[in-house]
Amino acid sequence: MNDEIFDTAATLRERLARLHDEHHDLDDAIARLDGTPNSDELLVRRMKKRKLALKDRIAALERLLEPDDLA
Repeated sequence: MNDEIFDTAATLRERLARLHDEHHDLDDAIARLDGTPNSDELLVRRMKKRKLALKDRIAALERLLEPDDLA
């Protein structure tokens, strides 16, 4: 059973790393687009919304991996 827990934690950590990478990539892309004249405002808003959703997922996974001791 400990192997199953370890595998699950390892899988969650891998997923967390991918989400962090995607969040960082979106941040870079948004910064590039925001800095250009005539940028697609709708695209930038969608990217910001996606980035926020990623942030929420990251926070949820981090809570699963390291639950609050006070809870």
